[in-house]
Amino acid sequence: MWSYEHSVETSAGATTVFAIFEDVGTWAEWNTGVERMELNGRFAAGTTGTMFMPGQDPLAFRLIWITEGQGFEDETEIADAGVIVRVRHSLEKLSQGGTRITYAANIDGPAADAVGPSIGPAITADFPQVMKALAERAEAAELRP
Repeated sequence: MWSYEHSVETSAGATTVFAIFEDVGTWAEWNTGVERMELNGRFAAGTTGTMFMPGQDPLAFRLIWITEGQGFEDETEIADAGVIVRVRHSLEKLSQGGTRITYAANIDGPAADAVGPSIGPAITADFPQVMKALAERAEAAELRP
């Protein structure tokens, strides 16, 4: 298995960040790694969808865990590579106010040890930038009346 984790802190509340997660139609506005996201239903565990990324083939994914105000996890099977990529997007309320946002990526499956070290860094390379943009969007949302 291959793993990676990155966290950022924001002054925005977890409810605000979660609302941005739920609005998958606007992800491309703050996540440069996404052209668009399509869900085949509502933002709920078990819902499938398609992720469209710049210059890449679309990837089917499934939401496997969602808890309002706490985050969500998605999984993408890359059958050709023999792996499943899971990314947990966690929200932790901070005692001094604000939220810690953590993205934890895991690559598992029969080829994870061979393939994970090569595709994992490519998948997670933009996490710090994307998470910074997410935090800024949440902070701006809380400033709007």
